[in-house]
This record gives sequence, structure tokens and C-alpha cells, in this order.
Amino acid sequence: MTDLNKFRGVFPPVPTIFHADGRLDTVGMGALIDKLVNDGVDGMLILGSGGEFCHMPKAQRFEVAEFAVKHIAGRVPVLLGISSPSTQEVIEFGLHADKLGVDAVLVLNPYYALLNDEYMYNHFRTVAESIRSPVILYNFPALTGQDISVNLIARLVKEVSNIIGIKDTVDNISHVREVINQVRPIRPNFVVFSGYDEYMMDTLIMGGNGAIPATSNFAAQITCGIYRAFKAKDYETMFELQRQLSRLSTVYSLETPFFGVIKQAIKLCGLNISTDVLAPVQKLSEEKKQRLIKVLTFAGVAYQDR
Repeated sequence: MTDLNKFRGVFPPVPTIFHADGRLDTVGMGALIDKLVNDGVDGMLILGSGGEFCHMPKAQRFEVAEFAVKHIAGRVPVLLGISSPSTQEVIEFGLHADKLGVDAVLVLNPYYALLNDEYMYNHFRTVAESIRSPVILYNFPALTGQDISVNLIARLVKEVSNIIGIKDTVDNISHVREVINQVRPIRPNFVVFSGYDEYMMDTLIMGGNGAIPATSNFAAQITCGIYRAFKAKDYETMFELQRQLSRLSTVYSLETPFFGVIKQAIKLCGLNISTDVLAPVQKLSEEKKQRLIKVLTFAGVAYQDR
């Protein structure tokens, strides 16, 4: 029986660090993992959206997963993204996750071809029943083109015991609210993570478990601080940090996708990593780096221009 209490707090979606030629930079990746552990994060998501899984060949995804899990070495719980438009390929990634002994896997609904609810249900159920690792649904309709409806989530939770939670990346807090209102009566310990950083506090207040915020890769003091203040019932601190996080969250509007923004922010905030990204994305331009610096300044986040 999986201990769901481990899925609480702040789980940064860890960027994958690359050399300029696209190879995994194990030194940089290891340094980032160590930094996050030292920053006090509650867990990590490897190969989420910010981990650039969508632009990696299969062999590289296996390599990144193996390195990260080995380097984390049980210091914090690990979520591993195993998404693909192919049900069979998701299962393949999931069986690999089983071998690595991750704490749970994160699974998007298949993207590109739009699916009716029955096909989407079949995808999630088939994956969950084919692997041992607990499954956390990943709802990101802005990128997949489809929302996982609350009715479908409730049906999956009712009928598939290995589906234990959701990362809800919907730019509308009412969706999180309805997941909690409709799913928790079926499964009281169902895990609910906010995918959007600035909805973390609202998610916690409504009874959710925490967030998977990319800003925690370079400003963990804010997101982890919100969670700690919430647990301590130090609401004045929580509100002040939330206001700071709201100012910081404008980093996501600087570039699409935001992969290079987060890596550049990590470097500016003190960890000297490579800011290279995988094609077709390119490194953050100097002009947008200067805009990022303005956001960090506005949010009160210390940095060093390098």
C-alpha cells in the first residue's frame, strides 16, 4: 500500500541540464538536484514539461531517469514523467520506472489526436493496470488540447485503484476546487497538486496537497516558505510570500516555452549551470534575459548577473 503522505508540499519540476551538443550534463544535473535537496523541497518531478521530455529521444529519457533517480538516492520522493501520445510507449516508460523504484509516475492524456472520454479513460486505465508504480494524472489542456474532465477523473478514481492523484495545470482555480469537491468523497486521500505556481496557496486552503512549481528551482524560499507557513498557521507570512510569488510568476510570460527562462533564472540565482536547451527551442536571448532580471528585481529575488 503506497504511503500517500509523502506526496505533500513542493515538488519542483526539475529542468534537465544539457551540454551544448544536447548530451545530458550529469555534473550540472547533479548539482541542481543537490541544491534542491539542500533548499528543502519535499520531492522532485523528473521529466515533467520543464524537463523537456517532449524533445528527447527515447534513449535519452531512459538515461535522464536513471541518472536522476540514482543521484536523488531516496533523499526525497521522486515523481517521474512517462507521457507519450502512444499508450504502449507510456507503458514501456512505466515499466522502466518500476525498475527504478520511483514513488509515482506522472501521465498526461495523449496529445495531438483529440480523444473522446472513453478513449482517454482506456488510455489511463490500461497504463495504470500495466505497471506497479502509482499513477498521478497530469492535466495540462493548454498543451494537450484537451481537458481531463472532472467526471472522467472521478470515474477513473472510482474504478482504478492505482491512480492516486492529479497535477492540475489549469489556469482556473475552480477546476482544482471541483476536483477536490467531487473526487475526495470517493477517495479521501486522493492527491491534488497545483500545476500553476500562484494557485498553490489556494489549493492548500481548499485541502489540496501542494504544488509542482517551476519557480521553486531558483526561488524555493518562496514556494517552500508558503507551504511551511501554511503548516505552521503563520498566515501573515504566507500572504506576504504569496504576493511575492504572484510578482515572480510573470516569468512564464517571457518566452514560450519557458525552458530557457527557468535555466537562466537558476544561473542568475547562484548555481552556475549550462542554460542550453534542446532543439527546436533556443537559449534565452540577451534581451529576454534582461527582462527576466527585471522580474526577479520586482519580485525581490536576489540574483547575480552572469
